Amino acid sequence: MFFKDRRDAGRLLAKKLARYRGTNAIVLALPRGGVPVAYEVARALKLPFDLMLVRKLGVPGHEEYAMGAIANGDVQVLNKDVIEDLRIPAQLIAAVAKRERTELERRNEVYRGGEGAPAVEGRTVILVDDGIATGADMRAAVAALGTQHAARVVVAAPVASYQACSELREIVDEVVVVATPVPFGGVGLYYLDFQQTPDAEVVRLRSETEVPTSWWH
Repeated sequence: MFFKDRRDAGRLLAKKLARYRGTNAIVLALPRGGVPVAYEVARALKLPFDLMLVRKLGVPGHEEYAMGAIANGDVQVLNKDVIEDLRIPAQLIAAVAKRERTELERRNEVYRGGEGAPAVEGRTVILVDDGIATGADMRAAVAALGTQHAARVVVAAPVASYQACSELREIVDEVVVVATPVPFGGVGLYYLDFQQTPDAEVVRLRSETEVPTSWWH
């Protein structure tokens, strides 16, 4: 299955999430690729939309292969199988995490102007990305939500690996995807247009669907 682009994928994903239309849910996107997808989901479901800032910890030399991920609130999730298989030393993990933490802080300043995340207590949170391969990013996002007392956490993506979906179902209330190809290739293989989403597009889309002020910490 091929999606035309992320916006097209978001519209298809929204159909799978139709039961949340007009509820107290909030859609949180994993930048940058998840933002156009989540924007279409939020628009179709008439829900507030914002960002869940997460950074992948890529294996040096193979950055698209996740050995873990970090999220706001000093959250770090490690892919222990990858780390053990590749014998990645702790010092190297720490160095990559430090670099990605700097980028996470930069993005928070650029995308949010340094604001905090929206309050999610008692609400359904729909976490959206453009695809899920290992699931490390999503696990970090879920961990970051762990102390915020969301009523329900839903992970959603247009395409995901079967293994990642199985693992995520153990830690969230629901996983919603359009397609789970077997075998699973890279996320970009399922998009006709998979160009990188620029920072300016993230800022623009976020500004078009503002979260009510009463939802901020």
